[in-house]
Amino acid sequence: MASSSARFARIMVVGAGGQLGTDLLQALADWNPVGLTHAEISIEDPRSVRAALDVHRPDLVINTAAFHNVPVCEHEPMRALEINAVGVGALARACAERDCVFATFSTDYVFDGLKGAPYIEDDKPRPINAYGLSKLAGELIVQSVAPQHLIFRTSGLFGRVGSKSKGYTFIDRILQTATAAEVPTVVNDMTFSPSYTRDVAAAVRDVVQHGDFGLYHIVNAGSCTWYEFALEALRQAGLRTEVRAISTADWGADVRRPPNSSLANQRLRTCGFAEPPEWRSAVARYVAERASGVSLAQH
Repeated sequence: MASSSARFARIMVVGAGGQLGTDLLQALADWNPVGLTHAEISIEDPRSVRAALDVHRPDLVINTAAFHNVPVCEHEPMRALEINAVGVGALARACAERDCVFATFSTDYVFDGLKGAPYIEDDKPRPINAYGLSKLAGELIVQSVAPQHLIFRTSGLFGRVGSKSKGYTFIDRILQTATAAEVPTVVNDMTFSPSYTRDVAAAVRDVVQHGDFGLYHIVNAGSCTWYEFALEALRQAGLRTEVRAISTADWGADVRRPPNSSLANQRLRTCGFAEPPEWRSAVARYVAERASGVSLAQH
């Protein structure tokens, strides 16, 4: 594969107001990246995309913009495809036309979760819901229109900027529920790879600076159920709160989700990059920063 090892002179981060975009700007700060929010560029609007590229003239675009509310995607599959596939693909094509490297993020939900072990980059995707299907379609379009591309699959993102679609992270919800003396209810039969946006951003920087083009899984090492994730967050916060475990069936969700969509950072390891720290370490750092009120500008 072609190498992306050159230090890019002009980097543009799309979706800069989100939790991942915020940490990417910080991780790349010494490269002086340009961060654009949805108000400044809309990947669904080709004119907006072309205008932003022509004004800023980046040689690397990192896209974090996506439609990732899983239940809403299920009820609005065409909208999910419009943003996660058609919009991302159009941005990738516009970058290719300007000889600009294009990087974007995908998801563990491109898999059906039936492997019984963490997925590697060579495993065959098989999405089982509209969100996963739209993200896989985006991957395929990017691969077909942008020879110079980077695709980063991740899982269960959490960061100091709350999810735009929910207004909070899972950890925030658990800690707030516990603080209110309520008993959180969490599924115990759905396994994933929790991923702290700070650690993901640091690994992305390594790949951008020294890696080859192509597909990478980037998650914190290890995996757990959402129930185990909740227990660890409470332990790190020093809260002795009961958590009620329920099955996915009892949860009654109206969207099929993979039972084990954990990812392995195989390509990172093969290429000699440091694997992001173990997920418990990431939770500990997140909870500590949350408790100390570390400002976004500092991290």
